[in-house]
Amino acid sequence: QVQLVESGGGLVQAGGSLRLSCVASGSIFRFHTMGWYRQAPGKQRDLVATITTSGTTNYAGSVKDRFTISRDNAKNTVYLQMNSLNPEDTAVYYCRGVSSYLSPSDYWGQGTQVTVSS
Repeated sequence: QVQLVESGGGLVQAGGSLRLSCVASGSIFRFHTMGWYRQAPGKQRDLVATITTSGTTNYAGSVKDRFTISRDNAKNTVYLQMNSLNPEDTAVYYCRGVSSYLSPSDYWGQGTQVTVSS
């Protein structure tokens, strides 16, 4: 069974940094795209950043130049480095893996809370 487990969330002051980790049970090469999404209270879940097996990245406009997504294939882990955090970044952050050949093809982690105080 495929599992994605996030960690690294917490409480941080505005202007601070956090690094989120998403560890997959097995090789992340099974996922052609992995990403981070976030959901604030009362809002829909939105894309934060994605990374493909070739290393191509994509960011939401609100986090570009502040957040960096990366992957360590040897550790089956995807990271999200978050800098210059502001209260609007407060949300539950979810890891997602999308596969071309697994069934089901879409996997989500349980989420990790990030709270940014002003």
